[in-house]
Amino acid sequence: MIVLLNKPMNVLSQFTPEGRWEGLAGLGLPKDVYAAGRLDRDSEGLLVLTDDGRLQARITEPKAQTPKTYFALVEGIPDDAALQALQAGVMLKDGPTRPAALQPVATPDWLWPRDPPVRVRKSIADTWLRLTITEGRNRQVRRMCAHVGHPVLRLIRWSVGDWTLDGLPPGEWREA
Repeated sequence: MIVLLNKPMNVLSQFTPEGRWEGLAGLGLPKDVYAAGRLDRDSEGLLVLTDDGRLQARITEPKAQTPKTYFALVEGIPDDAALQALQAGVMLKDGPTRPAALQPVATPDWLWPRDPPVRVRKSIADTWLRLTITEGRNRQVRRMCAHVGHPVLRLIRWSVGDWTLDGLPPGEWREA
């Protein structure tokens, strides 16, 4: 079984809650499925869950290079040098990242309101980026963007491999 979940902001990628943060248990998911990868508490979007251990390993194994596409709202307007650095791969504390497919995009038309809302600073512009990476290190997209001087204000995973969030509201799930 494969389940696609649109993980809301401030929900953990585990079934049990921790402190004040909710887990996945309250979302009515089928029994015996487990997350294939993680999304941070402060990230939103597609979380793939499965009862197939081999599929879970294939999705999360770095050697498999499963593409994961994110929409990131970043602070500021990245110049060509920042965009090229992200496309080429950047050096993080845990080593170099693989190159990322990247393009600045308009605000997605499918975007839902976030709770809590993103802080807006009138004196600082922001930019939406669509990034596709083929690895999944801890907070990788956030760290990559911060490395080039553009902290992430909002991060939404749109797809994992061929699976997407298309038509799936926050907190809802469907079988793939």
